[in-house]
Amino acid sequence: MIKKCEHDGCNKAGTCRCPKTRDLREYWYFCPEHAAEYNKNWNYYAGMSADEIEEDWERQTFGSPLKDKAKANADEAEYVQFLNDFITGRSAFDKMPQKRSTLPGPVMSALKVFDLPISASWRDVGARYRALAKKHHPDRSGSATEFAKISSAYDTLKKYFGKK
Repeated sequence: MIKKCEHDGCNKAGTCRCPKTRDLREYWYFCPEHAAEYNKNWNYYAGMSADEIEEDWERQTFGSPLKDKAKANADEAEYVQFLNDFITGRSAFDKMPQKRSTLPGPVMSALKVFDLPISASWRDVGARYRALAKKHHPDRSGSATEFAKISSAYDTLKKYFGKK
């Protein structure tokens, strides 16, 4: 339902919503001209002290402050300790074992048969399989052993990708 512009004396359609309060739960409905005028003059922070503005800005930026100041201070101290250890004891961090993202041996071998990287998708595997199968199929004067190798690699990758 289209409302009438709520500006005094205006008979146009009130198609633009403008906030009445900071909590943004109530709105005025103005025509585009009066909405632009209202929004140009509306101040979200009107009636707030400098401290209240700062508090509101921090709450909106960083979220609500922790009610448990002791926990907040402990978390801060733990983070500062971590940073200090990282900066002063860099060699200890460098010696930490890194997670290795390797694939099982049979999967790696199958990818080598298809000449694909470890980041290959199932779609890449399917496309490469079709191309190699067409090229090495025994009915097209290809090698039966090469075709068997390609088929075996495809079956391995099919299991790895969870295809039936």
